[in-house]
Amino acid sequence: MADELDIKTLSFEKALALLEEIVAKLESGRVDLEESIKIYERGEALRKHCETKLAEAEARIEKITLGANGKPTGTAPLDVE
Repeated sequence: MADELDIKTLSFEKALALLEEIVAKLESGRVDLEESIKIYERGEALRKHCETKLAEAEARIEKITLGANGKPTGTAPLDVE
């Protein structure tokens, strides 16, 4: 539970850096099975945190709307789909 709370306080960049470290450890093959499972679980929590942070950022991004004359008229939510 402490790990979960710790992860929730991380910035996107820090969480991504930690996730990259975990991937490198797992890919190296130098971690025993129990440690692999433990860090994989932490990596999964970090991945979810990063996805949440990205979704929050997307929700805040707006696009500039243009009028018929080509001049900015305001903003609207960005539709990324």
